[in-house]
Amino acid sequence: MAKLGEDIIGTSGIAPFFKVSNADDVSIDAPENRLGDALRTWVRSLSGFQKEALVRSAKTGDTWRLVSDEGPYLSGHDAAPCPLAFLSSGMVASYMNEIVALAEIQGVKIRKLRLIQDNYYTMKGSMPKRTMVGGAEPVELVVEIDCDLDDGALTQFLMNAVHASPLNGLMRGKLESLFKLGKNGIPLKTAKVAELDAPLFPDPGDHFAKSDVTPTDLPLMEPIGLTPKKNVSGGTVSAAGSLAAEQDRRLNIGAVAVLREDGIKDIQQMQYSPHGTSFRFLSSEDGRAPDANTLISAGIGFCFMTQFGRFVSMLKLDLPEYRIVQDTHFGLGGASGGTGKAGTADPIETHVYLNTSESDETAQEMLDISEQTCFLHAFCRTDLKTKLKINRV
Repeated sequence: MAKLGEDIIGTSGIAPFFKVSNADDVSIDAPENRLGDALRTWVRSLSGFQKEALVRSAKTGDTWRLVSDEGPYLSGHDAAPCPLAFLSSGMVASYMNEIVALAEIQGVKIRKLRLIQDNYYTMKGSMPKRTMVGGAEPVELVVEIDCDLDDGALTQFLMNAVHASPLNGLMRGKLESLFKLGKNGIPLKTAKVAELDAPLFPDPGDHFAKSDVTPTDLPLMEPIGLTPKKNVSGGTVSAAGSLAAEQDRRLNIGAVAVLREDGIKDIQQMQYSPHGTSFRFLSSEDGRAPDANTLISAGIGFCFMTQFGRFVSMLKLDLPEYRIVQDTHFGLGGASGGTGKAGTADPIETHVYLNTSESDETAQEMLDISEQTCFLHAFCRTDLKTKLKINRV
C-alpha cells in the first residue's frame, strides 16, 4: 500500500529529539503546577501520520521536541516511533525511577536490574458505523533483579515502587478527559466528549518552527531494527491492518529498560502487534534526555492525534491541518518525590484546533471519534493494574 504523505521527519535533516534552547521565544509555557509536575504538550500534524510535539515541564523547566510516525500497518514511513512507544517507554522509565529511589530510601542494594514491560490495547468495531472503540488492558511487568531481600519483602518492595509511579494516577480509577474545540479559529462547543470549563487556548500555529536545538552527543532516539516476532493473542501482523473499516484486534507494545552506569535509562521499545520496527529511547530526570513524564505526555498527545488522521483518511474528510495543546498533571513520585504515597494525576485537558471545510457537526464528530478510538484516553478512563512478575538473576 502506498505511504501517506511526505516523509518530512526523515528528510528534514533535523535531530528527531532535542531539548529546546529557546522555549520562551517559541512561547510555550508550562501549566500551573498544582500536583507536583504539570506539562504542556503542543502537537501538530506534519504529513500523513507524522507528528511533532513540544513538551514543557513545570517541574524540570525543560522543553523537549519529539516526533512520531507509524509503520506499514498505517501506511507510514517508519521514520520515528509510534505514539504508543512513548507511553510504554515513559512508563517503564517511571517504574525504574521509583524502584531505584525506594531502594536508596530503604538501603536496599540492587546489583542487577532489568525491566521488561508489555502494554496491551484493543480496537473493536466499525469506523463507517461509528462504533469503533479503542481499549486498554492491564500492563504486564517482569522485574529481573539481584538483591538481598527475601521473596516476601521483595514482592512488597516492588509493588510499593510500582504504585509510587505518577502514572499510577492515570491508571487507577476512571479519569474522563476534558476537551475544548476550535474550528478555523472559532471556538466550537463539544458534542459528546466532556467539555473543559475554561476558555480555548490560543492556537500555537507555526510557533513550532521557531524552536532551536540544544546540542548533545547523546543519541536520544534511534531505530534498532525489526522487533523479534512473537505470538500475540488477537494480534495482527498484516500491513495497513490499522486502516481496515471493521476491526477486532489486539495491540502489544513492549519496553525493555536497563540503567546505565551514567544513570541514564536505556530503553528498547518493542513493536510486537502490529509488528514493526523497534526504537531505542534514552530517558533521564536530570535534563540529559527526556524525562518519564515528558515521554508519557507526548505519547498521549501523539496517540490522540493519530486517531484524527485515521478517521479522516478512512472517511475521506477534509482536515489539512490539526493541532492540540494538552495539559497533564502528575503528583510527585512516592519514592522519587519523597511523598511516601501512591502516584496521583488529574484528568487530561486538551484543546483541539481543526482547519477544515467540513461542517461544525463533522468537526465535533472528528473530536468525538478520535477520543473514542484513542488507546491512551481509554488507558485513562479504564481502571488498570500492573501485573508484576519477579525473576531473580
